[in-house]
Amino acid sequence: MSKPLLSIEGLTVDLPASADRPHALEGMDLVIGQREVVCLVGESGSGKSVTAQAVLGLLPPGRLTVSGGAIHYGGRDLLKLSPLELRRLRGARISMIFQEPMAALNPVVTVGHQIAEAIRAHEPMGKAALHDRIEKLLAMVGLPDPPLLRKAYPHNLSGGQRQRVMIAMALSLSPDLLIADEPTTALDVTTQMQILQLLKQIQQQREMGILFITHDFGVVTEIADRVAVLRQGHKVEEGTTREVLTAPQHPYTKALIAAVPRLTTTQRAGIPADAPTVLGTKGLVKTYGLSGNFLRRSRQVRAVDGVSISIRRGETLGIVGESGSGKSTLARLIVRLYKPDAGAIDFQGVDLATLGRADLRPYRRRVQMVFQDPFGSLNPRWTVGDIIASGPVIQGVSKQKALSRAAELLELVGLERTALPRFPHEFSGGQRQRIGIARALAVEPELLVADEPVSALDVSVQAQVLKLLDDIRHRLSLAMLLITHDLRVAAQVCDRIAVMHRGKVVEYGSTVDLFTRPQHAYTQQLIGSIPGRDWLEAEAGPPAARPAVSGSKPTART
Repeated sequence: MSKPLLSIEGLTVDLPASADRPHALEGMDLVIGQREVVCLVGESGSGKSVTAQAVLGLLPPGRLTVSGGAIHYGGRDLLKLSPLELRRLRGARISMIFQEPMAALNPVVTVGHQIAEAIRAHEPMGKAALHDRIEKLLAMVGLPDPPLLRKAYPHNLSGGQRQRVMIAMALSLSPDLLIADEPTTALDVTTQMQILQLLKQIQQQREMGILFITHDFGVVTEIADRVAVLRQGHKVEEGTTREVLTAPQHPYTKALIAAVPRLTTTQRAGIPADAPTVLGTKGLVKTYGLSGNFLRRSRQVRAVDGVSISIRRGETLGIVGESGSGKSTLARLIVRLYKPDAGAIDFQGVDLATLGRADLRPYRRRVQMVFQDPFGSLNPRWTVGDIIASGPVIQGVSKQKALSRAAELLELVGLERTALPRFPHEFSGGQRQRIGIARALAVEPELLVADEPVSALDVSVQAQVLKLLDDIRHRLSLAMLLITHDLRVAAQVCDRIAVMHRGKVVEYGSTVDLFTRPQHAYTQQLIGSIPGRDWLEAEAGPPAARPAVSGSKPTART
């Protein structure tokens, strides 16, 4: 290891008395060297973000309290510095990239002004010099047309561009230590790979230390020198990337690695070739009108452009692609939350595209949807029982019978009947997603549309939810449409995959064929951008045939 830059020694952070355990962190030790990337890995609630907040003095007062230990940087204990001394360090010497840039950026202030605020707080300078510094930073992180982009607002930018703005802001004063808290979790694989490569390149150029927080071991292989694994506030394992990934010692580390979706694909059995088609679309089109601003002119965009797919009973069809490819719009067209501009949606001989609101009602029960954000889609004022029972009650089932069915469904998705009188905020993210699945199944649908159902979950919870969906599909002979940007997820549960790019299906076929013999350049790019692809393939053993992917990418740091 290089010369120590930051040293955390015996750090203990207390939780409120009402919490499920006494400490958010207990006896935490961690050293980050100059020019070193250390990944902090663990599930939600393991203490990763608490560690970052403690370093920067950002722990919420009255809720999390440091009760022991020290954090040494530059010969001083950060825990003993005054608020003024900490403010002088934040941004200038120690900087942070937050997980959700849209929440971290002010929506009513231009990105240039927000970067300028960080610079002015430490280095007063003239307007011309400040604008020049900001535009150089925007160019450094790979953003196009910096003079124009400096005047843009966060909502004018894509998710990847907003994350690059956050990186530019964090690097604006050339810090010695960069803390990146899940900076790529919600990004597409191609954007994620670009951000990881950008961080690595800048880290090597500026010789920074990086504390990178993640729950994805695929990301770890792309960027880390060393790895520390946290579980419920305790560091259970630490070592080089090679040591932890190839020879994990702690059972928890082994379980996390085992939960990472692999790239192994097998021809799934149990779906007869003559299985009836539940739903088919033909030439489906949906066009949006985008108003103009100083960054773009008003224009028409075909979010879905002539899409034709089909799903058989008992089959899982995956729709994959980047954000903006049209995946979610297609899902909402199929469940008729949106009305298509052209094309047909054939549901067992009935064209749903032509039906009005009243005529659609009998089909609402037969086509159900599981949403990406379970907390946002569950009514916080309703109990779990009322949420699950609401669909059957609307369809004419008695409240008593609907609640009895809700209790059975909770057991089906792996929860206890005692959860019926509880509210959504009393559950974890994975448990809320199970409640969302139970709600969708309550009206006994024939087609289940799952829109990014595991994208925001830890890998262990993700594996549980994917297994649950696959078990339910098999047990109930459901047809399932799975929307995802993660090809590792699609490889695990999909029989066939349709790859969407700019509203069109550019490749369509069996999962095995798509992964072993991708035909379209965009599909090859998606597969080549999967984080930790080389490690995942090595873990699965040498495949019979690897896809020929154009371009190169960095190998895992060891």
